Formats: sequence, structure tokens, C-alpha cells
Amino acid sequence: QVQLVESGGNLVQSGRSLQLSCAASGFSFWVYGGSWYRQAPGKERELVARMFPTTYGTTYGASVQGRFTISRDNDKNTLDLQMYSLKPEDTAVYYCNVRYSGRDFWGQGTQVTVSS
Repeated sequence: QVQLVESGGNLVQSGRSLQLSCAASGFSFWVYGGSWYRQAPGKERELVARMFPTTYGTTYGASVQGRFTISRDNDKNTLDLQMYSLKPEDTAVYYCNVRYSGRDFWGQGTQVTVSS
């Protein structure tokens, strides 16, 4: 059974850093890769960062390129998102995602709020 549980969301001031973590069960992030998405109120869900399977290749959304870093702990089977230089426009619910057996699975989300 595929499960994703995000943690680490918080209220932070603009310019500060925050790390999110996604704990997975029922599959391996090393084998399937994984992604972080976010959704702000009134906006569509957007890709933040993706780590590809069986490599350390990554890709980032244009708005976070150079400020966010996605990483994977193969022993713990977690997918982390380190966020630097946070801006108020980064405020959103952040979701962990994996595409497994042709289906998208999502965590429950974790709220990140950046105050100006």
C-alpha cells in the first residue's frame, strides 16, 4: 500500500529557510523517483521539484530554481525539500507525489506560510 506523509511545514519570515520531508511506504523513491508540488489558494497545483528514478537527476520549477533543493535518503526512503530565501509567494500547501503503477499518489500536504 502506497503511503506518503509530509512534514515540516511552518510559518516563517521572508528570507528564511525551511525543510520539508516526505516519508514513504509501499514503494521505493530510488526505484520510482518522486516530486514535490504546491498549491496556493486560487491557483493550480504546480511542480516544485522532481527527482528522477535510479539517478540523482533533478528538475525544478522556474520560480524556485536556485533557491530550493530536492534530495532523497535511500536508507530512510524519504524525499526532502530544502527551501532557502523563502518569499511570500512561496506560501502554499506542499504535496509529495509519486507515480506508481500508472497512478499518481499524493500525501495529505503540509502548509508553508511565508510572512513579509
